[in-house]
Amino acid sequence: MNNVLNILLIEDDAIEVMKLNRAISSLNLNHNIIEANNGEDALELLEKNENLPDIILLDLNMPKINGVEFLTILKNNEVLKYVPTIILTTSSNQKDLLECYKIGIAGYVLKPLKYDEYVLKIENLLNYWSMNELIKA
Repeated sequence: MNNVLNILLIEDDAIEVMKLNRAISSLNLNHNIIEANNGEDALELLEKNENLPDIILLDLNMPKINGVEFLTILKNNEVLKYVPTIILTTSSNQKDLLECYKIGIAGYVLKPLKYDEYVLKIENLLNYWSMNELIKA
């Protein structure tokens, strides 16, 4: 049986947040989604919360602290650096891809335009991570 994941979604686009929640609901998955609108809000949540998320889904293009800046801060923190972080973005820019892997992401997923393809990617992504042995805080 797959584990129920606590997922921190860092996404500033309300439509993208609704799309992820809709996909998870349509797949009948019971994962817990914690939402942050930007990197600053996410860092506040992570600093306050003793229960760290199992994984982080991170958009790159956000106000205040963008995804790369957030990732850099996260990976320099002795506790938070072990939380698997997956980029979920529309950016197919190879520079972004390389930069994120250099910093230490666990994956880089492009959001497809078609909803059915998006749901399939989310299903595969969450199935993979729910089968992994994850560090529990």
